[in-house]
Amino acid sequence: MARGGQPDMQQLLQQAQMMQQQLADAQAELADTEVTGAAGGGLVTATVTGTGELKSVEIDPSVVDPDDVDTLADLVVAAVRSATAEAQKAGEQKLGPIAGGMPGLGI
Repeated sequence: MARGGQPDMQQLLQQAQMMQQQLADAQAELADTEVTGAAGGGLVTATVTGTGELKSVEIDPSVVDPDDVDTLADLVVAAVRSATAEAQKAGEQKLGPIAGGMPGLGI
């Protein structure tokens, strides 16, 4: 603390810059992270990045039934939702500790 009980502004600025760099590094790492979600016992899988970008969907041929497209669509949606939830968890684990003291970031 500086004289008069006031925080040292230079020190606070350095801490903020360090936290900003840690956050940027974690976000970059998260963007490179891929997580997979599955539905139908693994018959449909979806892979997304840690930032939620859908990278791929894989469908086991055994679930492709031209007479029941709705079930396949439901499985795809469930797999994507599962993968997105995993990406959100990864983001919370990676960014949460860094942003813990920074309200308003939506993390």
